[in-house]
Amino acid sequence: MFKYILTFSKTGAICYISHLDMIKLFKRCFKRAGIRLSYSQGFHPHPKMGFAQALSLGYWGMNELFEFETDEEYEGEALRQALQDMMPEGLSLLSCQKADASKKTLAARTEAAEYIIAIPLKASLGMTGQEIKDRYMGREKIIAWKKQKKKKGLAEVDIKPMIRQIDFVPEAEALFVTTLLDTGSASNLSPELVISTLAECLDLDVERSAVSVMRREIIYK
Repeated sequence: MFKYILTFSKTGAICYISHLDMIKLFKRCFKRAGIRLSYSQGFHPHPKMGFAQALSLGYWGMNELFEFETDEEYEGEALRQALQDMMPEGLSLLSCQKADASKKTLAARTEAAEYIIAIPLKASLGMTGQEIKDRYMGREKIIAWKKQKKKKGLAEVDIKPMIRQIDFVPEAEALFVTTLLDTGSASNLSPELVISTLAECLDLDVERSAVSVMRREIIYK
């Protein structure tokens, strides 16, 4: 059994394909490329493959991570090329590296992710990036409504401790936000909560559909 990590980008119209459909797409590409995946044991065997973290619908991803296991040993670049030939427009496979099969999955090891958010502006904010940062992060708490995993409904949560780093670049027509957020099973913060709390803090009148989000990197142990 051999493990590999595939790094890829997801841009353009393909970003509106759901996470579940992405899994189906990758399964189909492996089958068409003739790559034999390893399967789990039990009554319902499934291929040993998965993404480090799901990418939200509509988000761009520049260095997304996908890991999989095979029964046969392959050369990384040969795998990358064989799969790339099957991929639709917007999915670019950047590299494929052999990984240590004894380590935990990428999903279990993921700690944080870096995002770039572009918020369109109807008028200049009249503030520097540092002033925006002081206003947003200077509060004792940043309260947002977050969906609970085990309970139905929403609950108030302070997201400030989950923002590892954040910087702002205001321009004439847009506010650009670069932020490093907790991501993973231990602590997870969606950029959506940063967007909503920032819009409230700065009194921004903007439609969510006009805001673009790109995940630039996933950080794992």
